[in-house]
Amino acid sequence: MVTSVSIMRGKWAGRFIWAAVLQGLIAAVVTVLIVDPLSYFNINWYFSPAKVIAGGSAGTWMFTGYICYLVVGVVAAAVTAIFYFYIEGVMGKVYSGLTNYLAWGHYILMNVGVAGAMLLMMWGGYNGGAGLANGLTDLQVHVMYLGKVENPIGAFIMIAVLGAFLGGLGFILRSRMK
Repeated sequence: MVTSVSIMRGKWAGRFIWAAVLQGLIAAVVTVLIVDPLSYFNINWYFSPAKVIAGGSAGTWMFTGYICYLVVGVVAAAVTAIFYFYIEGVMGKVYSGLTNYLAWGHYILMNVGVAGAMLLMMWGGYNGGAGLANGLTDLQVHVMYLGKVENPIGAFIMIAVLGAFLGGLGFILRSRMK
């Protein structure tokens, strides 16, 4: 007979599943915006995200940010839950003390870092692509839009990597402890 205690003793797998759900919701909203429902309306200030991506150049930043967000923000968060489930649910080694703090660091820093970096990349790519479509040169686009988001994107990526490092350290410590 299987009891609920033997199925899952810890909480981290569930937390990462909910992070994946939230990241997936954000990705769904972004997807709807990229699919371009506003193109059916005549809005002067609006430029189609689909046209930005199709235009290449700065639009490549938008596409890359979008794909990375789907892969790292949504899929990786869900896959990470499997690691936590294995350690806590299968191995029965519930996170506590230092490893619990490492898991919190993993959870917060990875999700904030990935979302921040990828959403900024999409935002910069969208603005740059729209600028190119409206007659700006590559140099103007890089000075006005892309150059301003390079360092913040890099900082968010460093935050995400630190979160992943903390999570990996927690995995190793928790799986090796008795």
